[in-house]
Amino acid sequence: MIITRREQREDLIGLCRKNKYDLKVVADIERCLLAAGGEMHIEEERALIADGSKPANLWGANYFPKENRITYTSMINIKPARDNLFEEISDPLTRSAVRLIILHLLGE
Repeated sequence: MIITRREQREDLIGLCRKNKYDLKVVADIERCLLAAGGEMHIEEERALIADGSKPANLWGANYFPKENRITYTSMINIKPARDNLFEEISDPLTRSAVRLIILHLLGE
C-alpha cells in the first residue's frame, strides 16, 4: 500500500496484525512518501517503482508502531553506488530522511 498522507494510517492497523508487530516500509526520500504492509521490502519497492519512484531513492526500514521504534535494515538498502554496502542505512542524513517520512505518515 502506498501512503501519501497521514489519514491512511488507520488502514495499517490490520497490516500490523498480519505482520505481527512491525511493518515493512520503504520510503522514497525524494518524493516523501512510502509503501508499507508487505511481507518483504521488495514488494513495497516494486510498488513504488511502478508508481514512478527511482530505485536509488528507495530505502527500507521496519516500523514498530506500538513502540514508535524504527530499525533501518533491509536487503534493498545495499546500494554500492550510494556508498551503502550493508543492509543497514549507514548515512545519517538518509536515515534521518527515512525517519522523518515514517514518523510524519505513520507516527503517533
